[in-house]
Amino acid sequence: MDSLTAADFPDVIDVAPTLKVQTVAVIPAYNEEKTIAKVIVSCQRYVDKVIVCDDGSEDMTAEIAQKLGAEVIRYERNMGYGEAMRSLFKKARELDAEVMIVLDADDQHDPSQIPSVMAPILKGDADIVVGTRFVEGNKTPGYRATGIRVITDITDMLSGLELNDAQCGFRAYSRTAFSKIMPSEMGMGVSTEILLKAADLGLKVVEVPVSVEYEGLETSKLNPLYHGLDVIASTVKHYSIRHPLMFYGIPGLMALLVAAFFWLWTLDIFATTRQVITNITLIAIGTTIIGLMLLTTAIILFVMVSVIREREHN
Repeated sequence: MDSLTAADFPDVIDVAPTLKVQTVAVIPAYNEEKTIAKVIVSCQRYVDKVIVCDDGSEDMTAEIAQKLGAEVIRYERNMGYGEAMRSLFKKARELDAEVMIVLDADDQHDPSQIPSVMAPILKGDADIVVGTRFVEGNKTPGYRATGIRVITDITDMLSGLELNDAQCGFRAYSRTAFSKIMPSEMGMGVSTEILLKAADLGLKVVEVPVSVEYEGLETSKLNPLYHGLDVIASTVKHYSIRHPLMFYGIPGLMALLVAAFFWLWTLDIFATTRQVITNITLIAIGTTIIGLMLLTTAIILFVMVSVIREREHN
């Protein structure tokens, strides 16, 4: 009997099993018992696994998440959004997931948009996908929209990225991204910290439009002003650490140029009148000290950062 080939069965569809993409949704949560169930069940339709980091909740958030089949990382006390993200990044590494989706636990994000958020990564077009809330139909409160735009402008300026919304919590990360980046910021500044590190590593960051629901939700556990200042401060801090020559060195050189001008002015007056003008001399001394301090700081930090980077690469 002759051996059979696929050509002998033209109407049979190839049903060979394919490996399912390993996707994981991670959800930082703090006192979200009212909404966590809906978010988890909705996410489970689109990903292989759901992980919740319960950041010291005083309600039933962790218990509800466990009952619904989510893996729960639980803190005994509130550690902050950044620390929760750090644990979730570690867990995604341990699972060796292909894509990690991050979204909030308060139901302001729509889990049905998970496929569109992670699509650029699955296509190989991006390492990080950030949702942007500035699309038609989203009613972002005025004060919040203004704060987001200010933070985004600062992030774009310091990172070289061109984003519209650097603070959206609805994101997707490729295995490459969450393997190379480990957040260190404890608070809300972790969102921009990740973007700054991504830019330094040359990772490709893209945006996709997402919907957001604010009405009826307690959208922030922090005072908006404190939240904004915390994010800006941490953003500037991380830039200063990673680029000390730019952050401290340039102001230091400018201070020394100002000092040189006032020293020359002081010497010119002394040569003409044999008098020392106290105010001018004090400005010259002060700017000299400031300039030298800034340059010294720049050099010390540059050396320290260089050593740390060499150890990371070895």
